[in-house]
Amino acid sequence: MAPPLLQLKDIALTFGGTPLLTGAELSVSTGERVSLVGRNGSGKSTLLKIAAKLIEPDRGSVFVQPGALVRYLPQEPDFSGFASTLAYVEAGLKPSDDPYIARHLLEELGLTGQEDPAHLSGGEARRASLARVLAPSPDILLLDEPTNHLDLTTIEWLERDLDSRRTALVIISHDRRFLSTLSRSTVWLDRGCTRRIERGFSHFEEWRDMLLAEEEREQHKLDRRIVAEEHWMRYGVTGRRKRNMRRVGQLQALREQRRTYRASAGDATITAGSAAPSGALVIETKGIGKSYGGRAIVSDFSIRIQRGDRIGIVGPNGSGKTTLISMLTGILPPDTGTVRLGSTLAIATLNQQRDSLDPNITVKQALTGGDGDTVMVNGAPKHVVSYMKDFLFSSEQVRTPLGKLSGGERGRLMLAQALAKPSNLLVLDEPTNDLDMETLDVLEDMLGEYPGTVLLISHDRDFLDRLVSGVIAPEGAGRWTEYAGGYSDMLVQRGADLTRDSGKQEKEKSIKAASSGKPQAAKHKMKFKEKHALETLPKTIAALNTKADELQAKLADPQFYNRDRAGFEKVTTDLGETQRKLAAAEEQWLELEILREELAGS
Repeated sequence: MAPPLLQLKDIALTFGGTPLLTGAELSVSTGERVSLVGRNGSGKSTLLKIAAKLIEPDRGSVFVQPGALVRYLPQEPDFSGFASTLAYVEAGLKPSDDPYIARHLLEELGLTGQEDPAHLSGGEARRASLARVLAPSPDILLLDEPTNHLDLTTIEWLERDLDSRRTALVIISHDRRFLSTLSRSTVWLDRGCTRRIERGFSHFEEWRDMLLAEEEREQHKLDRRIVAEEHWMRYGVTGRRKRNMRRVGQLQALREQRRTYRASAGDATITAGSAAPSGALVIETKGIGKSYGGRAIVSDFSIRIQRGDRIGIVGPNGSGKTTLISMLTGILPPDTGTVRLGSTLAIATLNQQRDSLDPNITVKQALTGGDGDTVMVNGAPKHVVSYMKDFLFSSEQVRTPLGKLSGGERGRLMLAQALAKPSNLLVLDEPTNDLDMETLDVLEDMLGEYPGTVLLISHDRDFLDRLVSGVIAPEGAGRWTEYAGGYSDMLVQRGADLTRDSGKQEKEKSIKAASSGKPQAAKHKMKFKEKHALETLPKTIAALNTKADELQAKLADPQFYNRDRAGFEKVTTDLGETQRKLAAAEEQWLELEILREELAGS
């Protein structure tokens, strides 16, 4: 076997008095592909930072073969000091590298190189940092959540690129399909220690469950031994003192072993509040369309969704997935065509705007609405601490500000908020973001047993394949098609992967603008006013629609004009003004929604 390029031995690290790593090991040889897996908070990212020599362990050794080039992809890259994304990527090259490779990779990833690092979206930052670590063709790549903020087209491009390289890989990811495709070995970090199997991630879960079952059996045996020894202590101390003292010492050792045992973390208990069943028909659209600024977002789309269907919506960022789902659920009226919603619908929605959470309120306030100690679940009160524990929060976190929560914790909190509401239609926008695999399993089981209907936007291919009965995908120029089955079935029926037509067009525009010397509008993160408008405009649009309907009903009275000419003219004027405001509100919402989609991962 080839000597390792990278080797970590007996790594220990303690944060704030709590041991995080207590004997972790990692070995990577030339060309090896290792998936590093474990629960959220188990120390995976910390171990990778130790391997990259960014953190010094309390104990243990880190060896990197002399001359081996290591590149580390962090979850939050530091762009300070760089005027453009091209300068950031070029700074990661070796002196002997051709600078062209930096520009080539940026273009492959949908960037021009002229972007200002201070104004990058999450997706742009991730793609720029990927270009930086890939450009020098390192001997070892340490990748921490490389698919975060990426859409499906970019994830599949990254898979193909990494698979074609001879670089050794260590990958942390919650994307099962990504890990299964690329890994050949799996390291499981659990309760501070590592265990390894020389097989890819697709074999991991069966192996993990077998180890946990064996551990549970051993703990049961230990409990029975302690009971037997305690029985002997009470009733069998009749032999020589020396032998008795040895047995007493053995009992104390068994008790200490039991006391210091760290059980595996439990699973979340995810349930959805259920309302009375909806009608058999949930949503029916006929020829709906929506355009903005001459660009067709949705064009002539028809679908019939029945109770119990599970429909996935996929596509590149900026293709209009959220716009389509907003039209399907009646939030945004179409420019053309009709949307018919079924009877007795009760909708619960989970969006992906986790930065909209107020960072200053506590977990308790977020779940209870700011008052009391109970959460209404399925129409019945439940103590907030008990409900928190269902979603793997500890009782100590009841007063934790939301700004202190990790990405996975914020994801679980938003799930807890959305699923407490009684519903028969769940609308979920990227529900799997930042969730660990164990929580994903529980969420998947819950959705599989949910008695209502599910509309789901996701970039998680494995999650889609396991859950949905149909997939809606974009075909370009605003056209969308429904395919039977999961994501893999959709690819077979299409005969091609998803493409980024809109992204390519935007990139070509950017390149032309850059070459012509014309300044580009700097991309930015959404401002507070823009976020607030995005959240409140649907209510405004609904209110304006209601007002317009009421005014139309008044004008429909054939005697109104003869009875009150001045009143008729006033209502006519009011209707025109209301329709103008409605059109402006719809256009503003659509503009902000397209901006949000682009900033989320473009």
